[in-house]
Amino acid sequence: MNRTFLISAMFASLSLVACDRATVVSVPTPVPVAVPGPAGPSGATGATGSTGSTGATGVTGATGGQGATGGQGATGDQGKTGATGKTGDGGTVIVLPPASEPAK
Repeated sequence: MNRTFLISAMFASLSLVACDRATVVSVPTPVPVAVPGPAGPSGATGATGSTGSTGATGVTGATGGQGATGGQGATGDQGKTGATGKTGDGGTVIVLPPASEPAK
């Protein structure tokens, strides 16, 4: 009986393995696509729009830099010769040089 049971169990398992399930293939249904028709006639021209408002005033610009220094002016005319001075009274005039600075 053991052998019979064992053989029948093996036969049952082999028979189940040998059977393939049928593969189910679902076919998608086509989706209808709208196809545009011919173009219609052009519409009437629209009215002209209103004029836009004036833009804002701009910001004042930055102050400019200082200009370049001007060139040297023209040299003036030479002055007239001075009048002759008063004649001396015959005394001697001694002119002393300035005192030198003391050594540090």
